[in-house]
Amino acid sequence: QVQLVESGGGLVQPGGSLRLSCAASGSTFSFTFMGWYRQAPGKQRELVASITSSGMTNYADSVKGRFSISREGAKNTVYLQMNSLKPEDTAVYYCNAYVRVTGYWGQGTQVTVSS
Repeated sequence: QVQLVESGGGLVQPGGSLRLSCAASGSTFSFTFMGWYRQAPGKQRELVASITSSGMTNYADSVKGRFSISREGAKNTVYLQMNSLKPEDTAVYYCNAYVRVTGYWGQGTQVTVSS
């Protein structure tokens, strides 16, 4: 059974940094796509950043230049380095991963940016 376990959320002041981690396990096939989404209260879930098994990355315009996604393939772990955090980055962040055409979600981790 595929499991995605996230860690690294918390409370940080504006301008600070956090690093989220997501460890994927339980698949005999490779995770072709891994990404981070976020959902703020009253808003739809949105893609923050993604990375393919070949290393191609994609970012939401709102986080370009501040966030960086990376992947440790051997461990099926994806990271999201978040710098220069803003109050509007406050949300629950979810890890997402695809095996073939099936998508899986983590349980979410809260990120709160506040002074």
